[in-house]
Amino acid sequence: MADGSKPASLELKVSDKFNFVAFGDTRFHDPGDTQPANAAIRQALVAAIDKEKPAFVSIGGDVVYAGDNPKDWEVWDAETSVWRQHNIKVYPALGNHDLKGDEKVALGNYFARFPELQSSRYYSVSMGHSLMLVIDSALEEISGRQGDWLRAQLEHLPADLNFVFFVFHHPPYTSSSDENKALGGGHSARPREQGLGAYLEERQKKTQARFIVFNGHVHNYERHEHNGVTYFVTGGGGAHPYPIPNREHDLYTDPGVNYHYLLVQIDGAKANIVMNKLEIKDGKEIWTKPDSVTVSAPAAWPHAAD
Repeated sequence: MADGSKPASLELKVSDKFNFVAFGDTRFHDPGDTQPANAAIRQALVAAIDKEKPAFVSIGGDVVYAGDNPKDWEVWDAETSVWRQHNIKVYPALGNHDLKGDEKVALGNYFARFPELQSSRYYSVSMGHSLMLVIDSALEEISGRQGDWLRAQLEHLPADLNFVFFVFHHPPYTSSSDENKALGGGHSARPREQGLGAYLEERQKKTQARFIVFNGHVHNYERHEHNGVTYFVTGGGGAHPYPIPNREHDLYTDPGVNYHYLLVQIDGAKANIVMNKLEIKDGKEIWTKPDSVTVSAPAAWPHAAD
């Protein structure tokens, strides 16, 4: 896209029923270095996701620990080889760690693994009656070229669309905070993404398709709902966890460690989203499903005036 070409517009052939997985903050890196990420958790998540046989995997950023480090990408190559063996597509969003170091080298490593993106830092994927818009939150999101692209996408949605999924790294809503250092770290929502959230919520008022947002950056799990838009923080892919103090309006209230992936099950105009939580105790994997929600696209929507 550096040459001024259009962002990639991809299409995935699916039936009215299909599944995909969303998660993020995997930080593929030397398994012997346990500070950036828990490699045992990451590897168990990769294996479990493979067994789901998803149509694709959405990774909400921080695929690797340092984007310009070729060794981190070699770990990605090795640990996700089973996905390529089973032809599972991966649609990533860029996270700050994917751009870490020499950005040109980092992007070269990134796009070498995902050639289908055609060097696009943001792009769309159409799949049946759903659309996924992958946004680069290292760039301006609602202004500049990316903002123009996003507005054009939302102003020309197909009439038969049920869902628009948005994937970008930094969350508009989180109960985490930059001040949580005593709890082991965390991140506050940035004003830029708060503005993006407000924009999406305003667009949702006049859009029949339901908006669902997947973010990372905060290494835990959260679910929020604002003005008809459902937001997930799904940063439990292995990066060192950020415990989150509960707030009054949180829809998920376990403040502890929540390594996980989300299984998104599309059945016509319904999207059932299940959080699959992983703990490893005494070398044994313990899986639970402590949160789920079903989002339904309405048969008709009272469109607001433009």
